[in-house]
Amino acid sequence: MSKTNIYYVLLKRLRVPLITLILIYAVSMVGFVLIPGRDNEGNVWMMSYFHAFYFVSYMASTIGFGEIPYAFTDAQRMWTTVTIYASVIGWLYSIGSLLSVIQDPAIYRLRLESKFRTKIKLLHEPFYLVCGYGDTSARLVQALGQEGIRTVVLDKDEHRINELELRDPLLGRPLGLAADASKPAILEVAGVLNIYCKGVIALTDSDQANLLIALSTELFKPHLRLIARAESPEIVSSISSFGGNEVISPFELFADRLELVLTKPSHYLLSEWLTGIPNQTLLDPSFPKAGAWILIGYGRFGRAVYRRLHAAGIAVQVIDQHTDLQDAPSNSLIGYQANLESLQLAGIDSAVGLIAATSDDATNLSILMTARELRPELFMVARQNQQDNSPIFERAHFQLTMNRGNVLAQKVFSLLRTPLTRDFLRLAQDENKAWVDQLLSRIIGITQDKLPYLWETKLTPRYSPAVYSACAAGQRVPLKYVIANPSQRQQTLPIIPLLLKRVDTLLLMPDGETLLQPGDRILMCAPHEAYEQMQWATQNQKVLHYLLTGEEWVSSRLLRRLLSSR
Repeated sequence: MSKTNIYYVLLKRLRVPLITLILIYAVSMVGFVLIPGRDNEGNVWMMSYFHAFYFVSYMASTIGFGEIPYAFTDAQRMWTTVTIYASVIGWLYSIGSLLSVIQDPAIYRLRLESKFRTKIKLLHEPFYLVCGYGDTSARLVQALGQEGIRTVVLDKDEHRINELELRDPLLGRPLGLAADASKPAILEVAGVLNIYCKGVIALTDSDQANLLIALSTELFKPHLRLIARAESPEIVSSISSFGGNEVISPFELFADRLELVLTKPSHYLLSEWLTGIPNQTLLDPSFPKAGAWILIGYGRFGRAVYRRLHAAGIAVQVIDQHTDLQDAPSNSLIGYQANLESLQLAGIDSAVGLIAATSDDATNLSILMTARELRPELFMVARQNQQDNSPIFERAHFQLTMNRGNVLAQKVFSLLRTPLTRDFLRLAQDENKAWVDQLLSRIIGITQDKLPYLWETKLTPRYSPAVYSACAAGQRVPLKYVIANPSQRQQTLPIIPLLLKRVDTLLLMPDGETLLQPGDRILMCAPHEAYEQMQWATQNQKVLHYLLTGEEWVSSRLLRRLLSSR
């Protein structure tokens, strides 16, 4: 991105029209100064440069006040006629050139870049830099906007950036620029060095571009948080090899989810509830029976799914139309089209599930609809490649749909809002089904039919000043009082503390008697209304004092000392 001043460029492009206009004015003024006139008494009168400039100014702009300070002679009027035509032509030429320059695409981009730079400099609140504005980023930016988290968006497609202008300003309209985010200069202008930049999210549709963004971010600002999308195993390894980067492969991520559906359905349900977009309606889960599966398509997604299911001991029959596959399983049907014949050869009569994993939506829909005619009870997993096809995938009512945009947006949103969620789910994987089912029942009990709202309570002066001050002063602050009803301390708010992190120690499902310490981070799960009520305890010292002691807060220091001395 050029750092050239837009006014300098405009003046440079308008140099000839401006010089032409200045020459017309100058020659016109000199003519009026040299041509003698007559005053009211018939004496010779010579016009000064000031009067000449004044007259030419309003005459050339077609305002026309009249002849000043005396009526003109024929010679002066003849010169006026010449200058009228000359100035009109000069102005038409200059204005036409100005409009042409303003409408020039290069100048238009320069104006947008200049305006964008100014807005970035005036941005004095935390924000995330989102590189790439496809389906995934659109969902992510919308979800972050609803949480009050600011974003700055870069994308090469100008039409995508224009879509940002259609967003509801009440949800936090992000700043956007049509530019190549893989270029270091673009990242610099977009605010990667800004002290308010909390992280970079690389979600372009090019693995190579995401790698360049990760490298630039690490060199510009080491240790700045970076979350990148990558589908190639080589690129995933490259981005993960430096810094503390978090790399998400949509294929691997969905394969993990599918494995959970088949091997640990309760754990899968818990993961979906805790990483979903808050306040969405809970859907009735559907889980497959134990048995063999058929996998259509052995590309990157198909390979990821096969590895997970094979490692879990699940029999998988692969069908792929390509004949040049070298690493396909030995019993695969290679070179077969996805049709009724191949399904029958793969043993659809005895299979429990079918995964359509090709890169073509029409093929995936066709084979799944064909299989449904044969075996309506099959558990069907569909890969959706194009977002525009969402209406027909939704109407098909498959048990599970792999939409990269949804999968990635959900994962990144969870990582940004509540990083402790990943730690909690990792620990929950080691718990048994009964433990998970009990937790699911508790979540349903407090949220009814909506996905729960998750947040992190940080015991710091900025985020929880009341609790932090009490803990720092040596006061005992049990967790149960922080989640108590601020108007009735014997009642507990519908909040489930999921995880407490203290330095490098993780405490799963801390109980109410757990004593809090400065610097603690607690992952909470509740309806959004409970989150708002809990803020009274963490932010207001008077409310916290009541919750801890059952007594009203005394504002006078002297009176507090007298009462405490009794």
